[in-house]
Amino acid sequence: MSPRQRRKEAFRREALKKLRGIPKGRARMEDRRLLRRLKRQLDIRSLKRVLLYLPLPLEVDLRPLIHELRSRGVAVYVPFMEGKSFRPVKYRLPLQKKRFGIYEPKNSRQYRPRKIDVAIVPIVGTDPTLRRIGFGQGFYDRFFEKEKRNIKTILFVQRRLCYSPVVLTEAHDVRADGVVAGPMIRLFPGD
Repeated sequence: MSPRQRRKEAFRREALKKLRGIPKGRARMEDRRLLRRLKRQLDIRSLKRVLLYLPLPLEVDLRPLIHELRSRGVAVYVPFMEGKSFRPVKYRLPLQKKRFGIYEPKNSRQYRPRKIDVAIVPIVGTDPTLRRIGFGQGFYDRFFEKEKRNIKTILFVQRRLCYSPVVLTEAHDVRADGVVAGPMIRLFPGD
């Protein structure tokens, strides 16, 4: 393991400790505030296809946004894990718990969306390059390596920004167009 990878792993452990320390009631309150800010950031009326995620307990709960977008006729996609990456599938019920405790719609061979307006991605942390530090499995990195040209905007979300002032990420790590994090942090290139 290189020195950069060791620093990244140490940062990941500290960030996860910080995120686990947020009480559940406070997390729900912060998620509601963060969703309001996220909706202001997005032009929901213009969206046609969105890639979201089904949250783990440490991640911002986007389910209210999923329901609102679907009620407006927006096609909502979520990750469906396949091997060491995932493919986007339309969000639909019922959901089933899969690897790593992640919920997914039951498998289906739906068409792949050609263009996604915005992908909202959970993070464990980021650095000055606005690249993603995740859980360390590389699912998002592999997906975006193949599909980046088909996605207009990538936004990272996090309850509390875990930020390293030192560059920890590498060229293969997913880069965001912006970060929306609680309590009142909004990072975009040039901010």
